[in-house]
Amino acid sequence: MFDIGNRIRQLRIKNDLTLQELASRTELTKGFLSQLERNLTSPSLQTLEDIAEALGVTMSEFFNNEKEEKIVFTAEDAFIAEEEDRIIRWIVPNAQKNAMEPIILELSPQGESEMIRPHDGEEFGYVLEGSVKLVRRTAEKEYTVNKGEVFYLKADETHYLKNDSEQKCFVLWISTPPAF
Repeated sequence: MFDIGNRIRQLRIKNDLTLQELASRTELTKGFLSQLERNLTSPSLQTLEDIAEALGVTMSEFFNNEKEEKIVFTAEDAFIAEEEDRIIRWIVPNAQKNAMEPIILELSPQGESEMIRPHDGEEFGYVLEGSVKLVRRTAEKEYTVNKGEVFYLKADETHYLKNDSEQKCFVLWISTPPAF
C-alpha cells in the first residue's frame, strides 16, 4: 500500500520546505498537512493534486513507486562464485551497471585469478590477508603485494594475481569500468 503521508513528507523535506511554507503554497492549514503526513487523515484528489503541484511534481511522479537507490550492502547481498582455486564475492549486486565494480577475491594456496585482458580503465587492489603477486604479462613483471598494501594500475595490459604462498589470501579488488 502506498504511504501518501510519508511521500508528502519526503518531497517537502527534499524541497526544503517547512509545514508552514507548504501550507501557504497550498492554502491548507499546517495542522491538516501535519495530519496528512502522519496518515491521520486522507486528502481528496484535488487536494493531493494541489500538494503535488506545490511540491513541484506531477501526480505520476508523486506516485512513482521506484525504490530508493540502495547504497549500503550486507553480506546477504553478495553473489559468490566458487571456482577450483578461487572464490569471488561480488559485494555490490549488479555493479556492472556502475562506473566501478568491487569484488573480494579469495585465492587458495598456489591459486590464480582469472587473466584480465587489457581494457580502458584502472584497477585498485587492497590485500586484506596474506600476500599476492600482481603479474603484468606484457611487461613480464611481478609485484609482491602484502597484507595492508595496495596496487593501483592502468589496465592497459594483460594481468592477473597469483598466490605463491601456502595460505589463503584475500584481496579487495576494484575495477573501473567493471571487468569481472
